[in-house]
Parts: sequence; C-alpha cells; structure tokens
Amino acid sequence: MKNRQEIARLKSLKLPLVIVIGLVLLCVPLFAGQFFSYLMLTFFAYAITVIGFNLLFGYAGLLSFGHALFMAVGAYTAAFLTSTFALPYMELILVAAVIVSAILAALIGALCVRYIKIYFAMLTLAFGMLFYTFLLKFYYLTGGDEGMRVLRPYLLGIDFSGTPKMQFLAGTYYIYAFVILAILTFVMWKIVSSPFGLCLKAIRDNPEKAEYLGVSVKKYRWYAFVISAAYAAVGGALLAPAVGQVDPGLTYWTQSGTLVFMSLLGGFDYFFGPLIGGIVYILLQNSVMSLTSYWRFIFGAILVFVVIVAPGGIAGVIGSLVKRRERRD
Repeated sequence: MKNRQEIARLKSLKLPLVIVIGLVLLCVPLFAGQFFSYLMLTFFAYAITVIGFNLLFGYAGLLSFGHALFMAVGAYTAAFLTSTFALPYMELILVAAVIVSAILAALIGALCVRYIKIYFAMLTLAFGMLFYTFLLKFYYLTGGDEGMRVLRPYLLGIDFSGTPKMQFLAGTYYIYAFVILAILTFVMWKIVSSPFGLCLKAIRDNPEKAEYLGVSVKKYRWYAFVISAAYAAVGGALLAPAVGQVDPGLTYWTQSGTLVFMSLLGGFDYFFGPLIGGIVYILLQNSVMSLTSYWRFIFGAILVFVVIVAPGGIAGVIGSLVKRRERRD
C-alpha cells in the first residue's frame, strides 16, 4: 500500500517537474548569453523532430534512416516561401511544411510500411538519399550544394526586420519556437496516450496478435509515418530561419543518424527520453567540437557505451534509480 502511494506521488510530481523545466528553458535568454540561447533554439527545432520520430521508432517499432528528408522538406519550404515567393509569414510556412511533408510521407509511407525491420530502414534510407541527390543536382531550382537563403519571417504578421539578428533569435523567435514545441509536445502526449497510441504499442510488441484482434497494422503504421513526417517538417521549418541558409546536407543520411542517436541516448522507451537525448547531444556536440575535430569518433564511442551498458538511455537510468529508491523505501 505504501509503495502504491509512493508511486502515485511520484506520478503526481511529473507535471510540476515538466512545468518547472519548461519555465527554466523559457527564461534561458534572461540569464544566459545569446550563443547559449541559440543552442537552445536549435534544440527546440530538433526536439520537435525527434518526438515525432519517436512515434515511429519508439511506439510503432519502425526504425527510419531517412527521416531527415522531411526535416529538409520543412526547411526548403521556408526557403522557397521567404526567398522565392516573398511570403515570409511563419504561420503560413508551418502549415505549408506540414501539408507538403504529409503528402510526400503518404506516398513514401504507402510503400515503406509494407516492410519491417532492416527492409523498412533501407527503404527510408534510399528515399532520403534520393531526395538528397535531387536537391544537389537540380541547381537552378534548389541552389545545389550552395543551398538557398532563408529570409527572416514575420511572426504573427509582425515584421522584425529592424531587430538585430541575434537579438531576434534569442528573443522573440526563441519564445515563438518554445511555444510551438510546448504545443506539439502536448499534442504528441495526447496521441501516444490515446487508443491510437496503445494500438501502436500493441503493433510494436506483437503485430500478428494485433492484426488478429482487428487492428489494421499497415494502416496504423502509415498514420504514424505521416504524423512523424509532419513533426519533422515543423522542426525543419523552425530551424531554417535560425540558420539562415538551407542546403542538401540537411537531408544526408548522417542527419537521420543524428535523430536515431538522440533517441537512443535519451531512451526511446520513454516519452521524454528523446528530448533528454536531444539536449544532451546538442550541448555535448558543442563542447566536444570545441576540443577536437574527431568529435564523431567520441560520439560513436558514447553510442556503443549506451547500447551496451544503458540500453534504456539516460531516461532508463533515471527510471532505474527511481525504482531502486522506491524499493528501499
């Protein structure tokens, strides 16, 4: 009885803890420098992408090595609308990015979800590299390896062109991106807590049994693929104005590998695991890159260590410590 009360108390502390962490992130520009705020802004974009990716990976059990494709779709949508069509409205960019990525994901997903495991991973990798080649070779349309410039967008119809760039990114745009992240995180929490999310878990654990119980396995995987692509596009669309330039490198397979790394590092079995992995990855990358040019070697060693020693990721380690404390009490 005491253990049950303790578990209930710990669960009741989750929401206040999330709110406190959210407020700390929101107030980062007040007590940290502009560069650190910029790092957190980058994290917001990747966080949106990775929680969408984890719907596919952690909940549906499908590992994609081409998911950066949809992040690039969002980024190039922002580039085309701001630079080519002179439509610098951020809300329009986000809606357009979601629509374009959803259509593309619906077509790609219709083929990919027919396969599982390594076959699904290789198919998504193939589509990702195909899109990378398209961006690289169609120079007159996409700018080739030089990429495209992303102009500063209007936020809620307000033009901030008179504000210095770093002040804009560490101020108004930071808050805007944080709000988008908070909303989409809440929406994803509702999705994974819904009957749809439970069906995805059932499909991940035992697709044959789920099919026998009347769950359309391919259809639910397709839904998860489209939703995760839409999230990736929003992340790419938010990242593009912060960087100011998009190029084909955003859809290269190593970018998709980064999303996988974040999920594994944080713990894909936990809802907030990929978010933890994302912020640790970005901060660690910034620190290690300033020390050595062989940072990828170090990250590879970290990945091997996590997979062997802590397969549940950082969130898994925290969960184990909490359970150990519960047993002790």
